[in-house]
Amino acid sequence: MYTICFVEDEIDLSNLIRTYLERSGYQVVSFTKGRDAIDYIGKKADLWILDIMLGDDVNGYDIIKAIREQDSNVPVIFTSARDQDLDKILGLELGSDDYITKPYSSKELVLRVDKILKRVYKDTSKQLIKYDDYTIDVDKRVAFDQKGKEIKLTTLEFDLLLLFVQNKNKCFSREEILDSVWGKDYFGTDRVVDDLVRRLRKKMPLLNVSAVYGYGYRLS
Repeated sequence: MYTICFVEDEIDLSNLIRTYLERSGYQVVSFTKGRDAIDYIGKKADLWILDIMLGDDVNGYDIIKAIREQDSNVPVIFTSARDQDLDKILGLELGSDDYITKPYSSKELVLRVDKILKRVYKDTSKQLIKYDDYTIDVDKRVAFDQKGKEIKLTTLEFDLLLLFVQNKNKCFSREEILDSVWGKDYFGTDRVVDDLVRRLRKKMPLLNVSAVYGYGYRLS
């Protein structure tokens, strides 16, 4: 059973979403204060849902920073009453996997949770992929540099890496990358693709990812 950690300071909304998630077969650990959520980090969590603006002195951005210090792979969904591109970009920069704007339906949130968990924890045959001096462990969803040191990648960064290394020399449009990495039901600017490619290049500079002007990207 997957464990969902849900951080939301609106108690009625927290109870409602918790009920829907539990009915969908998930175990839910809920928090109304950011400080309590940070104290929980390190215990079982298969996915976090974080409200950005909380009532205490800890916000959603503080929590995801603390999460990423210990786990670079656990998926994170941000929720917020604000619908600003800057919030979404900052969330992606910090390693979030999705962003949903309030008010949202309980069903929509559960569907997004289902989709992310299936993508992140899907069964894969054990295999190692070599690219230049990098080693990518598909089963464990980790990448290593030439010295065998793990490269800290977010779930989106790893999904993009896997898309490229499993399809070398194939050119992907930004729309195709959005569909493959974020999912076909993602609605937002394709600028997030450029941002994700930039972050992956920074962490793995030996990747020969080239931009195809006006179209997308290709790994050679």
